[in-house]
Amino acid sequence: MRLAQAVAQCVAEGGVLVAEAGTGVGKTYGYLLPALLSGRRTLVATATRNLQDQLATRDLPRLLAFLGVNRRVAPLKGRASYLCTQRLASARRDGHYLGDAELRHLAQVERWAHSTRSGDLAELPELDETSPLLPLITSTRDNCLGTRCAAWQGCHVNEARRRAMLADVVVINHHLFFADLQLRESGVAELLPSVQTVVFDEAHRLNDIGVQFMGRQFSTRQLRGLATELVNEGMRWARGFQPWPELASLLEQQARALDQCLGRDTPRAGVRLRWLGASPEGVAAGLWQQTELQLAAVLARVLEALQVVAETAPELRRLAERVDVLQQSWAGFMRPPSGRVVRWLELGRQARCMEAPLNIAEALVPLITADAQAGVRSWVFTSATLGLDESLSWFTGPAGLQGRATVLRVASPFDYRQQTCLHVPEGLPDAQDPDHASALAHWLVEPLRCLGGRTLVLATSLRALGELAQQLQHLMAGSGIDVLVQGQGSRRRLLERFRQGGGAGRPCVLLASGAFWEGVDVPGDALQMLVIDKLPFPVPDDPLVQARSQALRQQGLSPFEAYVLPETAMALKQGAGRLIRSETDRGVLVIADERLLQRSYGPQLLAALPDMPVLHGQLALMQALDALRQ
Repeated sequence: MRLAQAVAQCVAEGGVLVAEAGTGVGKTYGYLLPALLSGRRTLVATATRNLQDQLATRDLPRLLAFLGVNRRVAPLKGRASYLCTQRLASARRDGHYLGDAELRHLAQVERWAHSTRSGDLAELPELDETSPLLPLITSTRDNCLGTRCAAWQGCHVNEARRRAMLADVVVINHHLFFADLQLRESGVAELLPSVQTVVFDEAHRLNDIGVQFMGRQFSTRQLRGLATELVNEGMRWARGFQPWPELASLLEQQARALDQCLGRDTPRAGVRLRWLGASPEGVAAGLWQQTELQLAAVLARVLEALQVVAETAPELRRLAERVDVLQQSWAGFMRPPSGRVVRWLELGRQARCMEAPLNIAEALVPLITADAQAGVRSWVFTSATLGLDESLSWFTGPAGLQGRATVLRVASPFDYRQQTCLHVPEGLPDAQDPDHASALAHWLVEPLRCLGGRTLVLATSLRALGELAQQLQHLMAGSGIDVLVQGQGSRRRLLERFRQGGGAGRPCVLLASGAFWEGVDVPGDALQMLVIDKLPFPVPDDPLVQARSQALRQQGLSPFEAYVLPETAMALKQGAGRLIRSETDRGVLVIADERLLQRSYGPQLLAALPDMPVLHGQLALMQALDALRQ
């Protein structure tokens, strides 16, 4: 009620509301109810597509039916979420290089394509987010032909945008919002002036997502995708006019050269490398300059070849425009960065050059300031975790909202002292010791056997996750408990299996990292022990962490006190929130890092957690776990 009343006041009077609503408050209905009853056009943005789908297909229809209110609802996603019938036809035509599994999935997509109205690939749960088929049947801003496409009239992306323009409530995601602020390509910028209420749910993710879209980027995936399109479309529309296979091969060579230059054959994948000077960290300046110039020359040659035949077909004209944009982006990385930005390299499935501001304030403040002067719009930012102090400065600072927003904190209604307890194992190696993960795996065996699985283990790094998985799968062999591991199946399927628990035949434990720290909702007995391997401090050599720390030093502030400790507390709070999801849930939170109780900063981190009793000693833990089984 407190949340709904605050949102209703913000909607009626305009302005900005930042509201932290603890787990179990009913946050979703707390902002939807006043927004719907106001009769004002509303835009809701979520951090994840899972919540976006839940809002559009479950929560909004349910609430509208209950209220007896007739309001048109439309979800709007990015291009990669919708089937492109033009590219589906191309995949069918050129599918001789696909494997058997991809061909089976392609046949499923073709059957579904005849019946779907939305073209939203979320309707195909068997096609998970890692499928190599997805890039072949969806479009990007780079390869979309626009009005020159033969399938333009029935395009699912265009239909989704038309429905959004006519809807009273539009549900988007943070990625789309920020991408559109930069590119003005997805329809959100066109939609925003007519919207009177904007709600950002899962707002704790807003800054991290926003900075990814507010700078520039260049990746080896773009080069390889361009090489594939170049040979396919060049041979199709202008065979013999240019040496298309040779040009595509040159692009592939440049992608490989970039990989080799960055040392992606070393075990550094999944990390960010600083880029403070003329070349990235660990890359010889001379080698980098040579790579830069060679890639620029290849892009110039490809663009020249395409411009000669660009009027032959819309596909070739669009390819020429795409190469031109890539060339400009790469030229930007050949120059020193300007302004308050940080530049870095991301190494994972692709090598990606990134440049971004330190926070999202410069994007949000102009929008909100203009609204404040006109008094035409309400902005609501809400999440279960937005800060540690009454001003919620962890969120309002980077968003540029300090002094501009009304702040509300609504505590969780759950009785954590009765529903859960905290245990910190004793005698494990120091959390920074290489043997910590192995020792934790051995320590977990007895609690897992006692509880019969029903455990989610959250690792703070992929390296720790791999060590835990290897050890636990060996140690739990023959125990009757399945060990599920992130990456060994899609996120959706792993969570479905975990929620089933022993109902699927065998109890299980789930080991995960990254995205599983939030958005995981497993109420009931399937999850009764949550284990966090160590305190989730930011990676100290992450370029963004270092740049933000340096900015704080220049202001005379301690980076550890002002940034590192709050970031750790918020991540810990977010991860711990996976355990208790309803009034009847019970469970044990295990944080396998004795620094929580031994270091001077421990009380600040404990204060971020719900108030719960602490279990001391292995015997007390085993008694608590045994009680959970009753």
